[in-house]
Parts: sequence; C-alpha cells; structure tokens
Amino acid sequence: MTETRPAAMPENWNRALAVVAHPDDLEYGTAGAIARWTRQGKSVVYLLASRGEAGIDSMPPEEAGPLRTREQLAAARVVGVEEVEFLDHPDGLIENGIPLRRDIAAAIRRHRPELVVTINHRDTFDGGGFNMADHRHVGAATLDAVRDAANRWLFRDLGLDPWGGVRWIAVSGSPAPTHAVDITGTFDLAVASLREHRAYLAALGGDMAEPEPFLRRFAAAAGESIGVPLACTFELFEV
Repeated sequence: MTETRPAAMPENWNRALAVVAHPDDLEYGTAGAIARWTRQGKSVVYLLASRGEAGIDSMPPEEAGPLRTREQLAAARVVGVEEVEFLDHPDGLIENGIPLRRDIAAAIRRHRPELVVTINHRDTFDGGGFNMADHRHVGAATLDAVRDAANRWLFRDLGLDPWGGVRWIAVSGSPAPTHAVDITGTFDLAVASLREHRAYLAALGGDMAEPEPFLRRFAAAAGESIGVPLACTFELFEV
C-alpha cells in the first residue's frame, strides 16, 4: 500500500496558540516550525498546562518548577515567542476534565488564534513508544477546548467573548501525520531553543539529552517524506 505524502501546512494565518503539557514539549520537534512562522511575522503564544516541576528526579519540585519556567521563557525567545503563559496544573497528574478545558478555552478566547498547535493526544508517538498521560490529556482537552471556546453558552463566568475563528488544530508528534513544514532554514534555531533547557537536559541523559543529533534524526525523516532536507510533521484537523 502506498503511503500518502504529507501535504504542506497552511500558512495563510496570522495568530497561533501552542498548547502543551510541559516545558520542553514544544522544543522536541515543533520549535523549528514556530521559528519559521515568527520569521514570517506571525504571532505565536505558548500555553503550558504545568511548569514541569516533577520532571527532574534529582531536584525537588519547589526548585525545579521555577528553574524550568525560566528555561522555557529563554527557549521561547530563541524562536521569536515573547508571550508564554502557565496554567499551573500539577506536572505528572494533569487531568483531562472541565477545569483544564476551561483554562484552555479562556486562553483561546483571549488570544483569538486561527491556528492551535498541541501535543499528541494519541496512545503512541510517531515511530512507536507509549505516550504519557499528561500529553494525552492536554492534547485531547485542547481539541475539545477549541469547540468550547466557540460556544457562547459555555464558561460564561469568564467574561470573555466566544471565539470561533480557529481554522485548524495541528497535533505534533502524532502517529498519523497528514501535513509537514519545511524547517531546513530554521533547524539551527530549533536546536538552540532546546539547548536552553540546560538543567533538564543535564538530568535527562541519553539520546534525548543531545539536541542536535536527536532533532536531526526526526527532522531528516520528516523531510524525506516531502522532499526537503529537514521538516516537522503534524496531524491537521480542520475546524
């Protein structure tokens, strides 16, 4: 059976909101696309469900949370993102429920994006490997929150006008990618962005602690699928 070649991601939009679970989620594969878009003059805002406070085994959450927050802010600036918001849901225990959907819907109404980018909500990643609960829950809640944000009769206590202007939801790391972005010209920025997570990478160890070769392996495979040197893929939902 012949595999379908990923289509080019739509870029006829001006505002995006990227919603993930932890610091570093966007840097592991999506930052190259974000750097491309901000270079085009588009506005991208980051929304993180947690501060990643439970992500460093050797560091208590009271220290890790503020440190990882600072690292995320620095990583975002590398790719042209100045606005980063944190929802302060508990790292490792994020639940897909009404409180999370409400928080994400509120951000969508405030920022009024045309594109929402989020983390993989499926059980596995592209290439295999079981996905973790925080990723699955934030991704699924984001898909629902886009619809919630457009419904004026939901979350009326927020005092925010509904926003039904989201045109696409792009899911990164999906095992069922449909679209791709050429990041050949911004790959170096993606690597530099991930390297800003210095303390996290130092504690992580292994292949994932080496930003350039780790990101290049996946970007090269994605690029081959669309005939460019380096790319990143998304599963795109039209809204």
